[in-house]
Amino acid sequence: MAGEEPDESPRLRDETESERLDRNWASLLQELRVVQTGVALLTGFLLTLPFQQRFDILDDTMVTVYMVTVSAAVLSTALLVAPVPMHRLLFRRHRLVSLVTAAHRCAYTGVLFLAVALTGMTTIIFDAVSGRTAALIAGGCALAVFAALWLILPMAMRDGNSNDPAQR
Repeated sequence: MAGEEPDESPRLRDETESERLDRNWASLLQELRVVQTGVALLTGFLLTLPFQQRFDILDDTMVTVYMVTVSAAVLSTALLVAPVPMHRLLFRRHRLVSLVTAAHRCAYTGVLFLAVALTGMTTIIFDAVSGRTAALIAGGCALAVFAALWLILPMAMRDGNSNDPAQR
């Protein structure tokens, strides 16, 4: 994710600290563009769910899962949009280091809350359609996929590969 060291070793790029920060900021904004639309649609869908006819089939456990899911989606939305007002407030104040660092943390935390929201939504849908056992299996599978693709794989890649020329 943007805000951390780039994939290439800094010695492989001929750029100033300011150019590196500009590149990291641009990269972060591009990542946020990808995820913001999806999280906004998910949050909007979740906020309308209680007004649907079948919402009353949820038992107390699934209502609790729903409330956690909505909370995670709202937090995700807030965190993934936060870099925009941060930039507006810090614009022309020469605070790019602080901005890139804070925006990176918001984006990463927002993506983690998005995984929680998507896992909760998967659980609720499977519970309504196929029952509690299917819901727990589907929710567990969703959480495992997000953990593997959004956390474990990037962390493994982060440690590097001795065959990677950029690591030499």
